[in-house]
Amino acid sequence: MTRLGYQIPNFTYPDVAPEDLFDRIRAQAVEADESGFDTVFVMDHFYQLPMIGSHDQEMIECYTLLSALAQHTSRVRLSALVTGNTYREPALLAKTVTALDVVSGGRAQLGIGAGWFELEHDSLGFEFGTFTDRFERLEESLQIILGMLRGERPSLDGRRYTVRDAVNCPAPLSRIPVLIGGGGERKTLRMVAQYADESNIICAPDQIGRKLAALDEHCERLGRDRSEITVSLQTYACIAPTHDEAVAELDAYIERAPQAAGRRDGFILGGPDEVRARFEALLETGVDGFSVNLMANGHIPGRVRLLGETLAPLVG
Repeated sequence: MTRLGYQIPNFTYPDVAPEDLFDRIRAQAVEADESGFDTVFVMDHFYQLPMIGSHDQEMIECYTLLSALAQHTSRVRLSALVTGNTYREPALLAKTVTALDVVSGGRAQLGIGAGWFELEHDSLGFEFGTFTDRFERLEESLQIILGMLRGERPSLDGRRYTVRDAVNCPAPLSRIPVLIGGGGERKTLRMVAQYADESNIICAPDQIGRKLAALDEHCERLGRDRSEITVSLQTYACIAPTHDEAVAELDAYIERAPQAAGRRDGFILGGPDEVRARFEALLETGVDGFSVNLMANGHIPGRVRLLGETLAPLVG
């Protein structure tokens, strides 16, 4: 499971023409594959998120992209961070993730969450529903998807989804790990304890202890061995050979994407020694690993490699 994952959330790069876009994305995945990351993630969105850029910026459908990246990597697992459950029927998603596993030689991972981006749903015609409805749908989906991924033929006559003797052939080449994204202590972490191999949380460092305690409680109540579950923390960084270069690259990104200015203080920023020290401190909170993105400068050749070489020794 994820000890050091590289997420690619941003596909808008200065002076990169559309016909060159995939090459720049591919280069990041290759650097991650070669520098110590264990997973490459992309977002499952169709619009760019408001905290990163404008909704009409570039966004590539994630499973098509992951399947393409599978042909240029050899070691990393490949996953959405995370699949929006509302975008696909569960049987289709099970088939899609299985196809990714087959074309990648057994390197697929299922990252999944309830879905949250209302503008995207309303604009593109996906049913959004209420918060409670989305989580009920997620739970029914997990029951179908896990059965199909584990060689069963699940049937379910649920409130939202119905399948009968659902066949998944060819079967996955590997046991596909399941990651549930989100840190909701009552619903999300209970589903992690019941269904998942990994929890990916987004929260401030001073909240991590409470999240881990909530997960422990759910595992104890459900009879789940807590040691079976990996907890990764989602983070964003801006690393460069020197502190000044990192600051300049973050400044340039915020000038291009002023929507990101409010997140500036959240970046783990600096040269390798500074970045390493910050992640060492985060490991002391009790998480097992990290998903890290370089939304500001991951497109610059060598930056992903520098991050991997800096952080891999911490989690290896």
